[in-house]
Amino acid sequence: MKIDIDGLSEDELIELNHKVVARLRFLREMRSHAMMLDFRIGEKVRFRPDGHSELTGTITKYNKRTVTVITEGGQHWNVSPGFLRKVAAAQQGAPDSCSCADFRS
Repeated sequence: MKIDIDGLSEDELIELNHKVVARLRFLREMRSHAMMLDFRIGEKVRFRPDGHSELTGTITKYNKRTVTVITEGGQHWNVSPGFLRKVAAAQQGAPDSCSCADFRS
């Protein structure tokens, strides 16, 4: 697809620019929203912000492009869902599975 913009006036180019920017913003928000659907409110997640060690917390809220995570230390972070990783069930404090052999007297 070839679009010839050479014949457009300055006003038309500005209008085209606004439409392109709006469309790109919409596509970015749709991708972010789709990634958010992989996570649930109350779910434990981990992420590594620049300049920090890995943090673990709980998702408390969906925002337009991010989710709010409250860390174990009580900090509130707005994190893009692309940076989140689910915490494995064993790391969430779920009881480990065990066999009856573990309870021998």
